[in-house]
Formats: sequence, C-alpha cells, structure tokens
Amino acid sequence: MNTLLDEYYRYDLHNPGFIERKQTISEEHTLVCGIAQSGKSSLIKHYLLGHKKATYLYLDCRDVRLNIDELNRTLEPFCRENKIAILALDNYREEIALFELGQILLTSEIAFETSFQTLRLDLLDYEEFLAFENKYDDTALNHFFQLGGFPAMHRIPSEERLLYLQKILTRALEPIEFSILMQASKMVTQKVSAFNLYERLKGERKISKDKLYLHLQSLYDRGYLKSLDKFNHPSAVKKLYLCDIAIKQALTLQKHFGRVFENLVFSELDKHGVECYYDEGIDFYLPSKAQIVLASPFANEHALFKKVEALEAFIVSNRVREVIAVTMNLESTLSHPISRIEMIPFAQWALADQEETT
Repeated sequence: MNTLLDEYYRYDLHNPGFIERKQTISEEHTLVCGIAQSGKSSLIKHYLLGHKKATYLYLDCRDVRLNIDELNRTLEPFCRENKIAILALDNYREEIALFELGQILLTSEIAFETSFQTLRLDLLDYEEFLAFENKYDDTALNHFFQLGGFPAMHRIPSEERLLYLQKILTRALEPIEFSILMQASKMVTQKVSAFNLYERLKGERKISKDKLYLHLQSLYDRGYLKSLDKFNHPSAVKKLYLCDIAIKQALTLQKHFGRVFENLVFSELDKHGVECYYDEGIDFYLPSKAQIVLASPFANEHALFKKVEALEAFIVSNRVREVIAVTMNLESTLSHPISRIEMIPFAQWALADQEETT
C-alpha cells in the first residue's frame, strides 16, 4: 500500500480550465458533498494546487487497487513520515479511518454525520453558468436550456452530451435508482408520491415497495431528486423536480417546455436556499418575502391578470406583497389593486440579488 500512496504523492495534479465557483474551501477540515459531476474533485484540486506539492496528498478512493484494511494501517504513518499537512480523500468511503492532521478534505455524494465543515456543491446556477460560457449575449439562456448545470458539459462535443450524461448517471446510480430517475424525468413538476412511482415501475420490473422507497429516499438524500411541500400542508403529496433539466433531456424523449421552465425556476430558488412552497394555482410561494413566483415562459398581461384574480383570496389572506411572473423575455409591470405584479425575464430574475428579488 505504501507503493500506491507514494505513487499518488508523486503525481502532478492537473485541473485545466478551472473556473471559480461560488463555493470555496477554507482552511478548516471540510466535507464537500454533491451529486456526480457537480465539480467536487475540481474544487479540491484547485485548493490543493494553491499549496506546495510536498505538503499535500490527494487520493481517489475509487481506485480499485486500494485495500481498506491496509490503507487504515499505512495512511497515518505515511502522512507523518512525509510531513503531509493536507490530506484529500476524493470519493471518500466511511470505512476509511481518519486521524489528526493539519487539514483533511473529503468528497462524497452524501452529507454524512461529521464534525467537519460541510460544503454543499450544487450544479451551476445561471450566474455560474455564464462564467463557464464566457459570454453574456442573447444565446446564453438558450444554451443553458441545452446544457443545464453540469460543469463538464461545456467540454463535451454537442453530439456526445446526452450519451455522456447517461453514462455518468449509469455509473453513479444503482440500476433501480436509474429506473426511478428515468420515470421521475417524465413526471417533473407534478404531484408525485412514492406509491405513484411504484405503480409506474412495477409494470417494468419486479420490485418491492420497501426497496423502491429506500432507493427513492437515497435519490432525494443525495440530491438527484428534489421535492416541494404544499404550503401549510406538509402531509400533502409533494411536487417532484429534478436537480437539473439536462437529466430530463438525457433520459426521456418527452418534450414539455413549460415543465422544464418551471423546473429551471425551482432550481434557481433551491440553489439560493430560498424557502418556498406550492399551492393550488401557485408555482412557488415565498413566505419570508411575501411573494408569489410563477413560471410563465410565454405569459401575456391579460392572461397573467386573470390568473392573479383567481389567487386573490390567497394573496389577501397571506398578505402577499408581490407576484412575479418569470418569463422567457417579456418584461412589464401591471397595475393591480391588491398586489404588485411584475413580468421579469428569466435571465434578469436569476441574476438579480436574491435577497432583494426573491
């Protein structure tokens, strides 16, 4: 095992074309968690490359040559002998024993119990996507719809992107989890229970309810799937969303731009940690902002005014101050007696200061 550790210690790390993310690693012990291809390895390598090579050891725990028992016996003595100050265990497995050291960095899909600082690395939001695009013209939003938030998609030829994403998901997920994700991709933005998914999947493969529920929860825990509660009804059926719209394009031929757009709006709210709920006729209610957000890519003023009229009881009872319709490119302010109504293009809404606009 010392031979393998020495091999890693002598490696020259490469992290070409790294683009700064909103999340950064400090000098504390840190667990970086996020789904496959969210950029965890690149973030850690970028941090390590800011230090002298002899002071750190980077180890990818997926290496099939690793023997955990041997590693647990040799890793600490190796670090002491070589005066290593920073140990980075990429794709960390919890059976690997940790020990006292200057700084330890871990990556994992799951945020497990630890005393380390936990850094949740989401996929790119729209602002980060623009940094990867290196352009801010009218084509950027359309490109965002095509690529989604996976950082690596910018380096993949266009004809290979969907197959690349399928390969990544197949490798990262168990077969039953991949089947669940495929089915979920057909049901985005809908009210979906675990039983609904079970009913859909049992016709395709033999599966027990318990097994499905277990793997479904794992997809939620790791962040591949997201859910949204109904306001003031936590036991009601939740709405289902994907962590990224590119997954829907990769796993289904189904086209429904309205649902994709709503998922995109949800993802921006989710990545900014905005507390929100759905209600009947309401895509997103943000109680801390006294605001309703509607995903309305092709809204017009007349249709929007009629929609708000249908929501007057909710607006009055919850003292909603503002209704924002996020559109593809339409911008307008409507006069309404009980609430401010704005139509805001997605690119403008997503780039605005979240504290002020959401």
